[in-house]
Amino acid sequence: MAVTYISWAPHCSRSDYTARELSGTSHMVYVARLGSRPATVWLKYLIQAFRTWKILLRRRHDAVFVMSPPVLAGLVVLPYCWFWRVPFVVDAHTGAFVDPRWRHFQWLQRWLCRKAATTIVTNTHLAEMLASYGADATILPDVPVRYPESAALPPTTTDTTRFRIATICSFDYDEPVELIIDTARALPEVEFLVTGDPEKVERLRPQFPSNLTLTGFLDNASYGRLLSDAHIVMALTTGQHKMLRAAYEAVYQGTPIIISDSPLLREEFDQGGFVVRNTVDDIVRAVRALQQDLQKYRQQVQALKDRKEGRWRQNKQLLLAKIEHARGVRAA
Repeated sequence: MAVTYISWAPHCSRSDYTARELSGTSHMVYVARLGSRPATVWLKYLIQAFRTWKILLRRRHDAVFVMSPPVLAGLVVLPYCWFWRVPFVVDAHTGAFVDPRWRHFQWLQRWLCRKAATTIVTNTHLAEMLASYGADATILPDVPVRYPESAALPPTTTDTTRFRIATICSFDYDEPVELIIDTARALPEVEFLVTGDPEKVERLRPQFPSNLTLTGFLDNASYGRLLSDAHIVMALTTGQHKMLRAAYEAVYQGTPIIISDSPLLREEFDQGGFVVRNTVDDIVRAVRALQQDLQKYRQQVQALKDRKEGRWRQNKQLLLAKIEHARGVRAA
């Protein structure tokens, strides 16, 4: 099956991994220099729409996947799929429904999901919400992650014997950045390596303890090396229905995790680390427990990884069956 995956983003590992697992191709369509300012965003979307159609018109496709948000990417893909009778699938990140930026576009998001062969979501809550709108949903909490080899060491201090926590962060509205800083300060003997765009936290730099290092954005190989070389991977959120991609990326690298508490995350990560309240005391206790018996938690992570890979194989067959059904309906 020739699957094409369109993402209006500078990068998205979920899009890349899903396309790879379906033997398809992933395309990042993004004009970074125009940003998201009101004065230029219309031009940015216009250029991205042109580039999207250029990709779609190169050859025929058995199915087209499109990431949301932004919902406008799906609206660009939809006419192509209608005209050539090609099924399309919306991969809806949680932000498509809860991010304040897209609040006023919910009616459009619901309409697009109803037109799709199916909409990929990460949890039951979102699937039930889409069902109430009359849209089909396929729950894919995670996708197997495999990184290319990297010879480069992740950015650390010169003391490689220190216990290392890779803290995965994009400094978004739902990430408690100051909590990360306070936790690093409470664990001075632990190395905290924090990803993301350093410019977004420039105002907080004076508060950084000496054991907190900003890595900046890393390429895929270096990021994978960071996850696998760390003793722990930590990812925090204040959201209640958000899948933490960093958590399952860490699991697929065999690294124990510390993540924020929510019903979704407790269910998805029931071993291999700790689900904690967003407090310094809870995180410190989790770090101490992992330090004392790291090997036990590494074994748990391996068991969790095996379960997730088995579930993915089942979900993959379900997703492909829905696409084949949609192809048959459109052909008829």
